[in-house]
Amino acid sequence: MTSARTKPLAVVTGASTGIGRELAKQFARHGHDLVIAAENAELDDARRELTELGARVLAVRGDLAGFDGVENLVAALASVNRPVAALAVNAGVGAGGAFVEGSLRDELNVIHLNVTSAVHLTRRLLPAMVEQAAGRVLFTSSVAAMTPGPFQAVYNATKAFLASFAEALRDELKDSGVTVTVLMPGPTDTAFFERAGMTDTKIARGPKDDPADVAEQGFAAMMAGKDKVVAASARNKVQAAAARAVPDPVKAAIHRRMAEPGSGT
Repeated sequence: MTSARTKPLAVVTGASTGIGRELAKQFARHGHDLVIAAENAELDDARRELTELGARVLAVRGDLAGFDGVENLVAALASVNRPVAALAVNAGVGAGGAFVEGSLRDELNVIHLNVTSAVHLTRRLLPAMVEQAAGRVLFTSSVAAMTPGPFQAVYNATKAFLASFAEALRDELKDSGVTVTVLMPGPTDTAFFERAGMTDTKIARGPKDDPADVAEQGFAAMMAGKDKVVAASARNKVQAAAARAVPDPVKAAIHRRMAEPGSGT
């Protein structure tokens, strides 16, 4: 991989499945080589698929919820010895259910992966991007960032953090040549709800967007240097617009009906 320097290099976390894998495919189709990261075995399948699309791909398997996992990814990037043109901070996880009844370890893992690793990796890679006065950064947040999330209390809060963090960085970097974009999908047809233990909820059994559509819109917005994009369906865009006008207690009550365990039955 170190011998091919003609293509820009993109880094995508959470790239083994779902939106992350589709984002990686967008980069491959648009002439990027890739460093992809995730902790599960599907990462190897993603690497093969991206290679078939013409990209040179380095797959780094590890748990980014831990400090060492992020540092191992940074070390792998250093071994590639190529400037990072684009960074998609996409790795994330959820934990459904009542906060007082759930696993503290699971809730802290949501924070470690969604928030801590995002800050850690961005801090490691941004200085070099600023030094080269060029780069694109994309954070996968969610429309959940706009709503207090009963039965997803920690998850929604982490997505709100990412949206705020990204907007702050965007302003700090406005004259640097580096742009920061927030991707805000709604319910998407991925393994998220299964992994979060939410398959019996109304939101999990409702309509979902195609992750390929979400990724295509996120990639386009990032490459255009936009501040954010609400993806992908018109339904999601309408809900996001409504959320700006609805008081938080009302939004919390609506979210409760969608995310409460057993609401889908």
